[in-house]
Amino acid sequence: MELKRVFDILDKLKTFAPKSDILNAKENKKWVSYSLTDFIENANHVSAALLELGYKSGDRVALIAGNLPQWNFVDYGCQQVNMPTAPVYPTISNEDLKYILNHCEAGIVFISDKNVYQKLVKLEAELPKLKHVFSFAHIEGVKHFSEFIELGKKSNRQDQVNEIKKSVTENDLLTLLYTSGTTGTPKGVMLSHKNMMANVHICRNFVPFSTQWRALSFLPLNHVYERFLNTLYLFQGVSIYYAESFESIGDNCREIKPHIFVAVPRVLERVLERIAGAGEKLTGFKRNIFDMSMRIAEKYELNGANGAWYAIQRKLCDALVYKKWRAAIGGEILYVVSGGAAINPRLERIFTCAGIAMLQGYGLTETCVVVAVNRAEESRRRFGTVGLVVENSEVKIAEEDGEILFKGPSMMLGYYKNEAATSEVIDAEGWFHTGDIGTFVEGKFLKITDRKKEIFKTSAGKYIAPAAIENKLKECRYIEQCMVIGDGQKFASALIIPSLASFREYCDKNNITIRENEDLLANEELKKLISEHVKKTNTTLGQFEQVKRQQLIKGPWTVEGGEITPKLSLKRKVIIEKNREVMAKIFGGDD
Repeated sequence: MELKRVFDILDKLKTFAPKSDILNAKENKKWVSYSLTDFIENANHVSAALLELGYKSGDRVALIAGNLPQWNFVDYGCQQVNMPTAPVYPTISNEDLKYILNHCEAGIVFISDKNVYQKLVKLEAELPKLKHVFSFAHIEGVKHFSEFIELGKKSNRQDQVNEIKKSVTENDLLTLLYTSGTTGTPKGVMLSHKNMMANVHICRNFVPFSTQWRALSFLPLNHVYERFLNTLYLFQGVSIYYAESFESIGDNCREIKPHIFVAVPRVLERVLERIAGAGEKLTGFKRNIFDMSMRIAEKYELNGANGAWYAIQRKLCDALVYKKWRAAIGGEILYVVSGGAAINPRLERIFTCAGIAMLQGYGLTETCVVVAVNRAEESRRRFGTVGLVVENSEVKIAEEDGEILFKGPSMMLGYYKNEAATSEVIDAEGWFHTGDIGTFVEGKFLKITDRKKEIFKTSAGKYIAPAAIENKLKECRYIEQCMVIGDGQKFASALIIPSLASFREYCDKNNITIRENEDLLANEELKKLISEHVKKTNTTLGQFEQVKRQQLIKGPWTVEGGEITPKLSLKRKVIIEKNREVMAKIFGGDD
């Protein structure tokens, strides 16, 4: 029997994978495991406690927390009594937090840290619907999650919980996910159980999952991308380990030895930067071997297209170099799923050649993530694409502007309390307009070329898609972040935040002395390194696309600073507004 509601997964696991470590996280610097029994019991206690506090089916519950097993206890507990969750990023601005909590009318919120609580305290007078706050962490003056669980234990409401569970249908609202888009007021995307489970059922065999696998989770559960993959992991009986932080990913990988994780391109770029940095420190024979291994990896083609001699060279490189790369992330990694933005094909080739299959996919919150994805079989993958459209859905490319249009069972119910916005993106024929520009490679592999709203036009009338150029620029390990600009101008230019850590390594290796208090943005050697890469990149671009000028600026761009979204997408309008003076200098004279 096909499971139709997300919480049905827990019943499936009782016979399929009754594991002792289904959910895991560090507590007091030690890994703590929660069994399936723990999961089910805690979810039931959450359901009962919500009813005990007077909440009823249809009421919204807010989650403002990082990735934790307890996050799942609340989520699944809410599902069982038909109370949709509204997950929110802990780093959200006060203004957006106020808007979301009032918009969804959440009466209860679960938080994970003191910073979030302080935000709520400041907003208290402006949150008339909010009645209860519980914390996963111990915060003075805040009721701890353990008190909430205890309330559920003592409530004697399990029979009522079971009755409500029976009444929940696949069409009921599962969650409200508020977009953290680059512009405008957040919109609440309504996703049903059917939306989520449709993609779970279609994606379950895209890689050869095993109940013996471990997955590392570090992207926010508040975003549909990681949340969907977590749901898929649970469906397949994969043990989930929640990383302590972005900074601890490497250490956590070595500790738990994951078989799979999902990432955004920027995370993978940083991994490669560290690999390249380590290679540059080598000398003599070891450096020659490293350089050869990198050249071999950059040439990798799928389906054995490189030939027998290449295979021999690759095997040698694997024995001497690639296995060390895999060891640095635990030694058992098999697949990395990349999404959120286009990944540079160079990264795909390098990691895949090194025995870590890179599976790029594509989707949006409104489509419950998966529209297309590359599969485990090399015959069903293509570098530079987001893969094959999922079998239960349709995609077409709009003739007039190349926009990707989508139909399928995973498409959202609509935007919460916003019919006007819903009708703007779902046309009369039921096609969802993604806002992304794309094409098909070989007639079946979907390729994203840019965001419709991000493409700009120069004063000469030439259209430029900045994302692809930015990906090429970021191949330089001395470039941390960058944004291509030039809307309405005579030529394209770039704002560049340099990787000062990589430059310092370069200086150490080349015996270049730099003063600690020196403004590295003005360093001529750094400017030269970046300028050379820009020139190299320009040789791969059309004349009108070439970056004529670049300006090094201080960084980084952060979620907290408002320049990027939680999934690390550039908020272009914000960055432009903050760099008006710099841009005036760039475009102040003729090229």
